[in-house]
Amino acid sequence: MTRTGRVAFSLVCLTLAAGIIYYWAPWQQGSAQQTVVKKGKGKRGFASTTPGDPVPVLAVAARIADVPVYLDGVGTARALNTVTVRAQVDGKLLSLSFVEGQDVPKGFLLAKIDPATYQALYDQALAKKAQDEATLANAKLDLDRYLRLAASNAVNKQQLDTQRALVAQLEAQVKADQAAIDNARTILSYTDITAPIAGRTGIRLVDEGNLVRGSDTTGIVVITQLKPITVLFSLPQQELPQLARGLSEGPLPLDALGQNGKPIDKGKVLVIDNQVDQTTGTVKLKAEFPNENLQLWPGQFVNVRLLIETLSNIVVVPTAAIQRGPNGTFVYVVRADDTVTVRQVTVKQQNDQEAAVADGLNANEIVVTSGFGRLREGEHVIVDRPETTGPVDGGKGGKGKGKGKRVSKTSE
Repeated sequence: MTRTGRVAFSLVCLTLAAGIIYYWAPWQQGSAQQTVVKKGKGKRGFASTTPGDPVPVLAVAARIADVPVYLDGVGTARALNTVTVRAQVDGKLLSLSFVEGQDVPKGFLLAKIDPATYQALYDQALAKKAQDEATLANAKLDLDRYLRLAASNAVNKQQLDTQRALVAQLEAQVKADQAAIDNARTILSYTDITAPIAGRTGIRLVDEGNLVRGSDTTGIVVITQLKPITVLFSLPQQELPQLARGLSEGPLPLDALGQNGKPIDKGKVLVIDNQVDQTTGTVKLKAEFPNENLQLWPGQFVNVRLLIETLSNIVVVPTAAIQRGPNGTFVYVVRADDTVTVRQVTVKQQNDQEAAVADGLNANEIVVTSGFGRLREGEHVIVDRPETTGPVDGGKGGKGKGKGKRVSKTSE
């Protein structure tokens, strides 16, 4: 045999050897895995995936519970009242008596305008009234004299009537003076700028020493009432019948949710808007929260969860058990002989963890929550039943007693 022939023969032999190893090794590994499962009764091992073997599944018992029905929405927090404090008279701003961000009661002195000009006008009104009162007093004395003289016909009737008219005129003048005094006192009081509502002050909009005018639109400071606070949010118009029915029975409770999805404050719905937004097909609602710890802030976006009703004594299973097919929702129910059957169910309410089943399932029936890949009607299964009957998260069950042994899935 030539050298070239020997090299070719060696290559052929190596190729045949590699092929034998390639096809023989996986068969040996599969046999070893099946041997591990069969070793030792009751020991944990790897389940065989040979067709015809029972399918390993996780399952849990359905239970009876009361399930709250929530409607979720996104809203905006708004101050219950907002006031821009403005000057009502012109003058120099002498002082500011508040600190930015301060909580102030109603009537708190916020600022003071120079009152000198308005004090002078008030004093002038007082003096004018005193002058007219003195003139009125003298006219009344003259009227008394004329009345006594008229009794003896010592004065003519025209002179008496003229004096009566003068007294009435001076009385009216005194009343006008009193009105001028009241007006001057009111204008003078405007030099003390007080808080019209209780709330929290914002950033001041003008500094001491500036000239302020009653026509200014900027104002001195903005006060917002944060306790309580309102939230405006929208819900689909399809929920209107439930909302109207619930609100007719009393205030609807709702929660404001934080970034972690947990409630940060509890409030109630005050009113449903009287019209639907035709552009979005939603209806606006207004809710009020105590906001004692200032969890909510005006302008903040807030997730709200509205409790619309509670489903009493309804069958509850983990959401992982609910499957969907051409005929609707269904579950796999494990029968006493360790076979599964497909059961059509009606889901009333569902969230990430639990599903409330209104029809098709009874309490304590075992439903499959994981391992659906090879299931079909009448399939034999090996069931791992966790001790807990609560929701199964991610298909993992807790430790518990199960029919058959616990089986781990083999990697595909």
